[in-house]
Amino acid sequence: MLPRFEIVGRRRPVDLVSPGSALVDAATAGAVEWATPHPAPYAAVVATGPPTSGTLTLSLTGGDVRLSGEYDASRGAVGLTVRAGGATTTHASRRSGRATAPVDGVALTLTGTHLTVLTHEAGTWLARGRVNLAERCDTRDEVWLASLVTAVDGPVERLTAGGFGQLGLRDVRLVTREDGSPVRDGDDLLLSATSAGPGFFDTAHTSLWRLSPALDLAHVSDVFFRRPDRPGVFGDHATHVVRRDDDWLVATSTWGDFDRRRPGASVAITLATTRADLLAGRHVLDTRPLAVPTTGLRSVGVWDPHLVRIGDTWHVGFVSAPKFFRFHPALAAGPSLDELTLVGADTGRIATEGTTLVRLDDGWRVLASDGRDGRRGQRRGYPVYDLALAEVGGLDAPYPTNIPWPTLVREDDGWLMVGFNGASYGGRLVGYGSHGDVVLMRTSPADRIGIPAGHD
Repeated sequence: MLPRFEIVGRRRPVDLVSPGSALVDAATAGAVEWATPHPAPYAAVVATGPPTSGTLTLSLTGGDVRLSGEYDASRGAVGLTVRAGGATTTHASRRSGRATAPVDGVALTLTGTHLTVLTHEAGTWLARGRVNLAERCDTRDEVWLASLVTAVDGPVERLTAGGFGQLGLRDVRLVTREDGSPVRDGDDLLLSATSAGPGFFDTAHTSLWRLSPALDLAHVSDVFFRRPDRPGVFGDHATHVVRRDDDWLVATSTWGDFDRRRPGASVAITLATTRADLLAGRHVLDTRPLAVPTTGLRSVGVWDPHLVRIGDTWHVGFVSAPKFFRFHPALAAGPSLDELTLVGADTGRIATEGTTLVRLDDGWRVLASDGRDGRRGQRRGYPVYDLALAEVGGLDAPYPTNIPWPTLVREDDGWLMVGFNGASYGGRLVGYGSHGDVVLMRTSPADRIGIPAGHD
């Protein structure tokens, strides 16, 4: 179906403060504070060159809520203090709450409802304490977010504060036009991705990136979402961004507050339309439901939207789950995004997601990605379907860890594939969810110089 791919590079941008979002960048020698309003509950305070003795405190305060992280340089001890609802609590990890190497940076991050304190040791950020604030205060409230004040108490060489960036990237997709063709910023491709936080679903958010011809990644913007059914701002992700003539369509998955333990837990797809400049800054978008049909399917959730208009018909690839976590690819189509019917679903698969439409030399195809938990013969591969969702082949490409989405773009002399892996970052407290490296593949040189597509 396509020539074979080989890995040509890996990228791992780690930024606690999202590039371009800094609200504070200063040297300090004592107790100082700054007004730092945030559009979403994704904030970071980073101190480089912390003191070698005494205690350094970093904090975010709004109203009667004060969230702080403390580093006792004399003992290497790290912890958190939460003042909210008239009560003050302290939180320290027995196994991870002490630095094990010289510390040259300390950070406090808010990602969704999670507060984390990290230390920078031997070139790596490590989570040393983490607490879920969901039962203590409403971190998604926009009035509270607008009132936030960042403070430092203790001398540091540099204090930087702004929006939270990422520990890793996953769910990488091309930003496309309605017809599925890639959108470029000059010579660079545009990508959307899930910016991983120090945890899983509810610490991540959506970001946009540029990928240069030399395969260098550069951050563009961060995107957050309001929902029609509840107040607040959410870090929803697993997103596809579509450029139209004068606006953008942004389809995303409501992972931002997912908790499978919650009664009736589900994931849905929402759609935003905006004329904002998504190629810079931080944005909060209003959404409405994108009701993909699951007629005849048992479905507790849908996610991973991918939108392409072929002729006069919209096609929407997505994932449907009969239960958490068993999931399979599905495809819907219709004359508009409000008039979709189910075309097909591969219900025989149980660990397949990243449904993606792409135009190959022999016509439109639907790609997906098989995780390692699939059935025998359906593990660690990239199935290829036609537009009736009948399987017609597979991609010949390395399969990294996790479930890398099959994002393909045609180049002058072959194809580029942008995936990701499950490599973690941030230490044991972060757990699953900080993945991953962006894994870049190209059709091999031998294939590019003379083996036609479709030849084995």
